[in-house]
Amino acid sequence: MDVLVGYATVHGSTRETAGRVAAGLAEAGLRVEARDLRTVDDADAYAAFVLGSAVHGQTWLEPAKDFVRDNLDLLGARPLWIFSVGMPAALRGPWRRLAPREASVIVESLPGELVPLEHALFSGVIAPAHLPLTGRIMFRLVGGRFGDYRDWDAVDGWTARIAEVLTR
Repeated sequence: MDVLVGYATVHGSTRETAGRVAAGLAEAGLRVEARDLRTVDDADAYAAFVLGSAVHGQTWLEPAKDFVRDNLDLLGARPLWIFSVGMPAALRGPWRRLAPREASVIVESLPGELVPLEHALFSGVIAPAHLPLTGRIMFRLVGGRFGDYRDWDAVDGWTARIAEVLTR
């Protein structure tokens, strides 16, 4: 089965997460391609999709939303999983407790009636250079901490569930 692990990224954290997912699916014996969604010319060439995007302002990046919009019929007819890479683990206090609610907001912001088999919200990398000065100030005021918050065990576990479905 040909699987596209497509992603949209700004600073590379989502690309690295997509690469980890693709490697796990390949280890399970699937034919997988990890690609920036802006470079996918023929989505019809894939039998299943795992799509991910960095999250900015509680929504996916435009290249990811464009891909979804352009391929809604295809995505609705084939197995689809989606993942978002944000910063829930970088938050503290009440903001951290609110972070899981962001997952439904993200899915609702996607174009059309997209119905993935599962949506995973992972934490990524947040560095001072990723934000403008006002963003850095606001991030710190809400208790945010800069760092690499990727949970590779969570990514691997999610990937294993996908592989189990696709290799049945």
